[in-house]
Amino acid sequence: MNSFSRHPLRTIFAVMLLGTSWSAAAGGPPYNTDDPEPVDFHHWEVYFASIYSHTPGLVSGTLPHFEVNYGAAPNLQLHIIGPLAYNDPVGGTTAYGYGDTELGLKYRFVQEGKRTPMIGVFPLVEAPTGSSSRGLGSGQTRVFLPVWLQKSFGNGWQTYGGGGYWINPGAGNRNYWFGGYQLQNQVTKQLSIGGEVFHLTAATIGGEQETGFNVGAVYDMDEGHHLMFSVGRDVQGTTGLAAYAAFQWTFGPKEAEKK
Repeated sequence: MNSFSRHPLRTIFAVMLLGTSWSAAAGGPPYNTDDPEPVDFHHWEVYFASIYSHTPGLVSGTLPHFEVNYGAAPNLQLHIIGPLAYNDPVGGTTAYGYGDTELGLKYRFVQEGKRTPMIGVFPLVEAPTGSSSRGLGSGQTRVFLPVWLQKSFGNGWQTYGGGGYWINPGAGNRNYWFGGYQLQNQVTKQLSIGGEVFHLTAATIGGEQETGFNVGAVYDMDEGHHLMFSVGRDVQGTTGLAAYAAFQWTFGPKEAEKK
């Protein structure tokens, strides 16, 4: 069992690393809360990203992690994250190496309508490929089972949210819930700004619940190249600071079937 499982704030870091598939003007990174919109059929998203988490006694994160999303079929996205993780406890030994691998499948089963939201599921599996003894992995296979909703409205506004259940095995651990809500606005043709609030129930026996927020921005350099950033902290539970930064490359055949 690594430091993610022993400390509730490490759960927030894990959620930032996991469940994060963003497409231009859509949801997911740079936020914890995800969206139900899959990548276009036969299109790709590739991220070069990094996460920073600072809590009392520990600095941890990814430097970098690589995320790939592929539109395998209409309304269906395949997803993988491969992280290079670091763990730097005060008074302890700094560790750096490959972390836990995340695999996922996003499926949209309700299209957005004039009055109805888009709805989809995005189950994730975190495979224990990182070293738990060095604080780079959980040492257990973890599963997240969420449902996400999304709706656009007004002049460039979009909101999405939802949540799900984490299956979190291991000594001292307990299964827990994650929920989040995000709101963003397309301020200019290239820039969107948003914020989110999220909540996690206790992930360890006797652990604390966590509530936090992030503010972020996405800048579209052109059709295929995007920059994104977010920063936030928790307001309930152990005090901590977290940040996310990424370069995203999107590409695919122009004639590809749309979602």
